[in-house]
Amino acid sequence: MNGENRQRRPASRAALIAHPSSLTLAFFSGALAVLGFAPFHIAVAPFACLALLFWQWSRAASAKAAFKIGWVFGLGFFLAGVSWIYVSLNTFGAMPMPLAALATFLFCAFLALFPALAGWGVARCGGTVLTRLLLSAPALWVLAEWLRSWIFTGFPWNSIGYSQIAASPLAGFAPVLGIYGVSLAVTLIAGGIAFIALRWRLAQSVHGVSAALIVSLAAAGYALQHIAWTTPTGAAATVSLLQGNVEQDMKWREDQLHATLNTYADLVMQSRAQLIVLPETALPLFLHQVPPQYLQALAEHAKKNNGDVLIGVPEIQGDPREGRYYNSVASVGSAPMQYYRKSHLVPFGEFIPLRPLLAWIVNILAIPLQDFSRGGIDQQPLSVAGQRVAVNICYEDVFGAEIIRQLPQATMLVNVSNVAWFGRSIAPAQHLQISQARALETGRYMLRATNTGMTAVIDQRGRVLKAAPQFTQAVVEHEVPGYQGTTPYVRWGNSVALALLALMLLAALRAPFAKVWQRGTNSENL
Repeated sequence: MNGENRQRRPASRAALIAHPSSLTLAFFSGALAVLGFAPFHIAVAPFACLALLFWQWSRAASAKAAFKIGWVFGLGFFLAGVSWIYVSLNTFGAMPMPLAALATFLFCAFLALFPALAGWGVARCGGTVLTRLLLSAPALWVLAEWLRSWIFTGFPWNSIGYSQIAASPLAGFAPVLGIYGVSLAVTLIAGGIAFIALRWRLAQSVHGVSAALIVSLAAAGYALQHIAWTTPTGAAATVSLLQGNVEQDMKWREDQLHATLNTYADLVMQSRAQLIVLPETALPLFLHQVPPQYLQALAEHAKKNNGDVLIGVPEIQGDPREGRYYNSVASVGSAPMQYYRKSHLVPFGEFIPLRPLLAWIVNILAIPLQDFSRGGIDQQPLSVAGQRVAVNICYEDVFGAEIIRQLPQATMLVNVSNVAWFGRSIAPAQHLQISQARALETGRYMLRATNTGMTAVIDQRGRVLKAAPQFTQAVVEHEVPGYQGTTPYVRWGNSVALALLALMLLAALRAPFAKVWQRGTNSENL
C-alpha cells in the first residue's frame, strides 16, 4: 500500500502544478511582491510571496514545471515592478502605443527568465524539502539576481533586498554583504516560512530550526545596524541640490533653452551653499556651446561661497564635428574645472547595442543624444567644496559594485538624475530606495539632484533626511559631513555574498542535512 502511494504521488503532484490556477497564483504573488518596494513599503509582502513561490517549487513534479512557475512569477513581478518602461517609450520616446506595449512585455518576459532558471535549478538540485527551501531556492534566487545585474550590461532593478532598505533590520546586512546579502536574508526567511507552512505537522524540533533561522537573521541584521562602519572627517559642507522641474517634452526644445538656463542660473545665485549640484543634463547644450559668461557667472558665485557647482551637461571631447561625446558632470568654482563622464550607459537610451542589427529600433524613438561614449571605469572622486565627491549619473547607482570603485577615497556620493522620462510612475521612488542602499553599503551620505524628483539628502545609514516634493521647482539644502573608513562591502564587494551562495549550493548538492531529524519521519519527504 505504501509503495502504491509513493508511486502515485508524483502523478498527482504533476497534475496540481499543471493546473492553470497554480500559474495564476504564481503570477499574482509575483505582482504582489512589488508592494515591498517604494513607494508602497509593505516590507512583509516579499516574504509571503517568495515563501509561496518556494512552496510551489518544492512541489514541482519536474524541472520544466518549476521553470514555468518561476517564469510566470517573474512575469507578474516585472510587469508590476518595471512597467514604467512603457511610459518612457510611448509618452516621451514617441513609440506607437502597440509597439511600446509589446516592447515592455517582451522585456519583462526576458527578465522573468531569471527566476525561471532559478526554479529549474532548484528542481535539478533535488534533495529534501528542507534543502530545497533553505538552501537551493534562496541561493539560486539571489544568484539569478546577480546574473541579471551584468548579463547584456545588466538590469538589477528591484533586486528583492531593496524591499528591506527603508525600515527593516535586514538592512543591516547591506554594509557587510551588499544588496545581494540583504536579498539572501530575505529569501532565507521566506524559505523558513515556507517550510513551517508546508511541514507544520512535523515535530517542534524541525520547525525550531526554521524559526531560529528567521529570528537569528533579524537579530543579526538589527545588531549590524548599530555598528559605525565609517566616521565623519573634516568640516561639514553646506549643500544645495537643485530641482529645476523642466518638463521632459520641453527640455530639448530650442525655444525653451533660455528659460532652462535662466531657471538654473537663478537657483544657483540664490544659494549660499559650498556645494551646489544641478541634475543630469540640466543644461540642454553641449558644454562647449554654453555661453562662456554663463559658466563664468556660476563659477564666480561659487567662489564667493568658497565652494563649487556641479553641472550635469553633455560634453564633446575632441573636434565638435567628429569627437566622442559623453553624459558628464563638470565642476566650476574654487577648485580647478573637473569632469566625471558616465561609464555605465543605458542600452538604446544612451548607446545602440549591435548597431547593424538594432539601429532601426532607435530610429522610431524621439530620444536625443542616443550614442554616448563610455567614460573610464577608473575615474577618481572630484575634489570640490573641501570634499572628495564620488559622482554617478542616474542609472549608474543601480550597480553597487561599480559605485565602490571610487572608495574609500570619496567622502560622499552624488547622484545626478533625470527620471522625468518615467513621468508619474513608481520609478522615481524606486530609484530613491536604490540610492538609500548605496549610502548604506558605503557608509557615506548620498546626495541626489534630479530634474523632477526625487531630490534628497540620504545619510550614511540610508535614511532620507530631507527631500523635495516631486514635480515642483525646489532646492534641498542641508549640512553634510564627509565620511572616511571602509565598510566590509567596500573592501570585498559582492565576493563574500557570492561565496556564501556557492557554499549553500554545494551543501544542497552534497549534504541532505535533514537526516538529523529523520527520527520517525521519511527523510525524503522532509
